[in-house]
Amino acid sequence: MDQPMTHEGPVHDVVIMGGGLAGLTLALQLRQRLPGIDVLVLERRTHPVPAATHKVGESTVEIGAHYLGEVLGLKHHLLHSQLKKFGFRFFFSDGRRDIQNVTELGASRPLPVPAWQIDRGLFENFLVDEVQRQGVRFEGSAMVRQVQLGSAGALHRLTWQRAGGPLQPVSARWVIDASGRAGLLKRQLGLALDNDHPAHAVWFRMRDHIDIDGWSDDPDWRARCVTPTRWLSTNHLVGTGYWVWLIPLASGSHSVGIVADPAFHPSSGMDSFDKAMGWLQQHQPRLWDELDGKRDHLQDFAFFRRFSYDCKQVFSSDRWALAGEAGRFLDPFYSPGTDFIAIGNTYITELIFRDHAKRPLAAHVQIFEQIFKSFYDSTMALYQGQYGLFGDPEVLPHKVLWDYTYYWGVLAQLYFQNRLADLPSLSHLRDELALCQRLNLAVQDLLQRWGQVSQRRNPALMLDQASMPWFVELNRSLADTLDDEAFRQRLRDATARLHALAGQLLQRAQDEHPALDIQMLKALLDERQPAPLAFEPMLFEAAQAAPV
Repeated sequence: MDQPMTHEGPVHDVVIMGGGLAGLTLALQLRQRLPGIDVLVLERRTHPVPAATHKVGESTVEIGAHYLGEVLGLKHHLLHSQLKKFGFRFFFSDGRRDIQNVTELGASRPLPVPAWQIDRGLFENFLVDEVQRQGVRFEGSAMVRQVQLGSAGALHRLTWQRAGGPLQPVSARWVIDASGRAGLLKRQLGLALDNDHPAHAVWFRMRDHIDIDGWSDDPDWRARCVTPTRWLSTNHLVGTGYWVWLIPLASGSHSVGIVADPAFHPSSGMDSFDKAMGWLQQHQPRLWDELDGKRDHLQDFAFFRRFSYDCKQVFSSDRWALAGEAGRFLDPFYSPGTDFIAIGNTYITELIFRDHAKRPLAAHVQIFEQIFKSFYDSTMALYQGQYGLFGDPEVLPHKVLWDYTYYWGVLAQLYFQNRLADLPSLSHLRDELALCQRLNLAVQDLLQRWGQVSQRRNPALMLDQASMPWFVELNRSLADTLDDEAFRQRLRDATARLHALAGQLLQRAQDEHPALDIQMLKALLDERQPAPLAFEPMLFEAAQAAPV
């Protein structure tokens, strides 16, 4: 639809600065919620972009996968143009070539709720076509030159420009910064905020899939999984202070990343491809063997010295917001990036919907800001000070078990049941949610202390998550449709489950290390007793370990 011209240029309901994953998915979500809304997306890159576009965020987990496939209705593209993920998988292989002789953590068969490996170039090109098909105006090669935020209800004014072209003014009721790490509004408004997580990352793409299933001829090792498709997992090669990701892409490339705590592995030791290869030769020699003869297949290389950060504010009743990496960023471990795009975009869409209906914004902005920050802080607790555990085959599997029980039991339930903005339910469950957060902090403290005394035994076995019925059922339960009371009971059950799992972790750690300081978690477990439920043993046992 042609826009009326004023001295301020065309007037739009929403201008989104940035046409990457966060901005394009937000545009789609807005058009679905408000079919007549006028949205302009300004993207600095020229489209179409190359396949295997050089971006972090290729692996999804359940919230992000549900957002893309079900909420935005893009499942056909995911099924036919992307790769279905075979879960997350860990090998405690620091300094080892004999991958069949180390502990493996993963599932022998896919779990019920799907996730995807996303080739960002293919996907973002598809999204550009899709937003335009749904009536969004998309401008590529568009550099935003100025943003003047309106006050007291006035429109926001922007100017943008293509290289060598004239300045083009536009006005909008809402301005969304989805410009990624450029953080246009965040910088302009002084909202940037550091956090206590100084990890760094290097990553690159190789023009071949990495056949991790061929890394050993041992028939017992190969038989651990029902299909020879470990390569479709987000594979983690882990060691003390770091992890290496291996993510396959539908274009035929493979993404490789090294993420490390500088206290263990300084960025100066891996900040070029040759340095990274030297580092891999020492720490992950089997991967080095795979890559060394294919150096001419390198497609790109990049690094961030400090990739994680916070933000003072992401939503405003003055009708602006920050989406995706323009606001906050956590850590690529557990692949939460698309999850937090989904959550943040849902809150932004709700605020714009309320404004469109002429409802007040201030109270909802404040509550959504608090909730979103609490999700960020709770998830950040999974990472801060935890990288020393990554080389521990005894403690890290318990951490992964806890972290995913917390994720699937609480945050993912809120998202899958469309309760992120259900303020009555969130208020009703305030005590349960607060207890879950406190339990999480106490368990992370226990895991750190346990890791300090662990023997770090690394036997040749597979810790098979698919052999744990309660864990598989927790994943499957995300697909349930619940009414208000059933949802509230689901969260009460999740609290009881976390309480029980925390107690079993405490007992396991104490049995192995009687002198371990467990007071923080023990005091919390003694203080708060949720309604009792019958839980089977929830930890990995020898019978579940599938020894080779």
